[in-house]
Amino acid sequence: MQTENWQVRRWYEAINHCERQADGYALITVVTTAGSTPREQGTKMVVTADRQYDTIGGGHLEYKAIELAREALAQSIHSNQNQQALHHFPLASKLGQCCGGAMKILIETHVSHRQVVALFGAGHVARALVPILAQLPLCIRWIDNRAALAPALPLPANVEFITDDTPTGEIPLLPAGSWVIIMTHDHQLDFALVEKALKQPHLPYVGMIGSHTKAKRFVHRLGAKGISNNRLRDFYSPIGVTDIPGKQPIEVAVSVSAQIIQRLHGVNDEPQQATPVAPTQADIT
Repeated sequence: MQTENWQVRRWYEAINHCERQADGYALITVVTTAGSTPREQGTKMVVTADRQYDTIGGGHLEYKAIELAREALAQSIHSNQNQQALHHFPLASKLGQCCGGAMKILIETHVSHRQVVALFGAGHVARALVPILAQLPLCIRWIDNRAALAPALPLPANVEFITDDTPTGEIPLLPAGSWVIIMTHDHQLDFALVEKALKQPHLPYVGMIGSHTKAKRFVHRLGAKGISNNRLRDFYSPIGVTDIPGKQPIEVAVSVSAQIIQRLHGVNDEPQQATPVAPTQADIT
C-alpha cells in the first residue's frame, strides 16, 4: 500500500506524484470547445495504467479519452518515446452525450527515464544508504512491512517510503528495468523477495545484503525452485563493491552505493559473488 496515493486528487498533484515515482502517465487537455460542453478550454486530467485523476466532464466522452490515453501510454512505454495526438469529439448521440457542442482534446504521454531503485528493509544499513542514493539521479521506493520504522518526514523528493504488510506484492508493481536491493530483518522474507524478483524477467539487478554462505544457500534453493542459471547471474550477493572493506552500516552503505554508481555509468561487470550452482537431489527434496 503506497502511503502517498490518498493525498493525490488534482491533475497537477498527480503529475508531481508520477514524476517523483518515475511512473508513466498521460496528460489529457481540453484544447478547444465549441457550443455547449461539459468542461471549458484548458481543463485537464491525468491517466496512468491503472488510475485516473481529475475529470474532463465524465460520461462516455471521458471514458473514450481515458481509453485512448491508456493505449497511447502503453505504446510509449513499449517504444520508450513520448507522443502527442489531437482528437476531435462531437458531443452527439454517438458518444451518448447530447450537449450539442464539440471538443478537441490533446493527449500527451510522459514516460520517465529515471532509474528506479526498490530498497526493501529499513534497518541500520538502509538508513545509512538512502541519504547517499537520494543524491543520485534515482527514483527510490523504500519498502518495509513495519510501520514503526517509517522515517521522519520530509524525505528527499525522489524517495517514497512504502509500508506494506506483504512486501513481495510490491515486486510486480515495479517499472521495467528497476533495480532491487534487499536488506530486510528476516531471512525468509529476503528469500521470498529474491525469488519473486528473479521471476520477473524485466528486473535486471537483484542485490541482497548478507554473507557468502547465505548467498550460496539461497542460490541452491533458488535453483531447486526452477530459477535458471542465466537468471541467477542477475542475483548479486553479497551486494556491493568488494574493494571497500568494513562492516559498519555506513561502510556497507558506501560499498552498495558504489556498485549502484557503477551501474549508472554502465559498469555492470562486477563479479557476482553467489556463483550459480546446479541444485543437488538433497536440495530438491
